[in-house]
Amino acid sequence: MEPRLNVITLAVADLERALRFYRDGLGFQSPGVVGSRWTDERTAANGAVAVFELEGGLLLSLYPRADLAKDAELPVRDAQSGEFSLGLLVRSRSDVDELLTKAEAAGASVIPAHERPWGIYSGYFRDLDGHLWEIIWNPGRTSSSAA
Repeated sequence: MEPRLNVITLAVADLERALRFYRDGLGFQSPGVVGSRWTDERTAANGAVAVFELEGGLLLSLYPRADLAKDAELPVRDAQSGEFSLGLLVRSRSDVDELLTKAEAAGASVIPAHERPWGIYSGYFRDLDGHLWEIIWNPGRTSSSAA
């Protein structure tokens, strides 16, 4: 197995609401909900999904929680936020604050940014489904794709 990641799929309660949060609230680009005409005959999972192409070819996919559980043949569970976080490196300290402000305006729950003893400035937000995002400025780690 090659050490890479191509797709992150987040389970969401309401696909249209989640699409609006990421597209309209955070400015991620997406053609909208696709695949709604498909249903998996074996699992009965619907194919409706919203996809965002991120820098470097990584895809962020939003999939209704019940359909993701059906597709993976798992029982449907409530959201389990806090078990992991998604991190976004940004170019400056002010970009951290700006993105957290955007997320809060779009309805996210925000944990304000502050200086960390290990040399970064970061804060968190929980999206409308409770997924935890850390917005990070790390002066020792530059990225040409940092937004």
